[in-house]
Amino acid sequence: MNAPAKPLPSSGQLRRKRQTLDFLVDAILLVFGLMMILPLILLVANAFKTPAEMLSWPPSIIPANPTLDNITAVLSDTPLMLWIFNSFAFAVLSAMAISITSAIAGYLLAKFPSRIMNVLFAIILATAIVPFEVYMIPLYFQAQSLGLLNSLGGLLLGYLVMSFGIFLVRQNVIHSIPDELLEAARIDGAGEIWIFVRIVLPLLRGALGALFVLAFFQAWTAFAWPLIVATTQPSYTIEVGLALFQTGFTVDLGRLSAASAIVLVPSVLLFVLLRRNFVEGVASSGLKE
Repeated sequence: MNAPAKPLPSSGQLRRKRQTLDFLVDAILLVFGLMMILPLILLVANAFKTPAEMLSWPPSIIPANPTLDNITAVLSDTPLMLWIFNSFAFAVLSAMAISITSAIAGYLLAKFPSRIMNVLFAIILATAIVPFEVYMIPLYFQAQSLGLLNSLGGLLLGYLVMSFGIFLVRQNVIHSIPDELLEAARIDGAGEIWIFVRIVLPLLRGALGALFVLAFFQAWTAFAWPLIVATTQPSYTIEVGLALFQTGFTVDLGRLSAASAIVLVPSVLLFVLLRRNFVEGVASSGLKE
């Protein structure tokens, strides 16, 4: 005799199982999110702690005796604001340059395909796996020969093009800008530069916003290149300046935490302002062709 068939679960049971699974996933993601943000919370808290409280165990999230001594000390004893300005100018100009070069190259690679363009695109992608340290020293000698050491131009020399940015823009052009739209503009007599400026760039706002955030953070957190190009304190970026709080035997945790907390503000504000463009631009680059 055949075994009786098992009854199928009802829609209510399936809904409850789905809700339980969603709750477990949300709980796991919440735990991992708290684990990721906890170091930042402790960093900000340490900026307002006394040296004795900073070394106490277990560490406390809320300072028992909040103090502004660390912040006032780092602002009065170091040119912190100058370092922040150097980093901000470097990051903004680098992000602008990368956005422009990526927009031009990505558009050409997407809408003017040829065998040469395909080979060029493959070479661009291959450069993404080459570590910056491989060509950092030749680039330094180039900056030295051009007289760009200890200058903003020297910092920008290594951060004008991003291979991932070209890939990101190319994918967005392929998926979001139909060829028929460009052909209609050409039939109406529009030139290629007009099409690029008036049609392509407005449609790439999401992708370029995401790329701007990525390029900004890449330059804002750069350390190795500014370390060898900027050799005097007035030309330091904030990452190089923060390294001065650590010596061979001691670390000034109070001033280092205060300076790091201040440095967090511009990057957090930028991400909050452009978070929607960042998510949309990165998501659209992963669509299948």
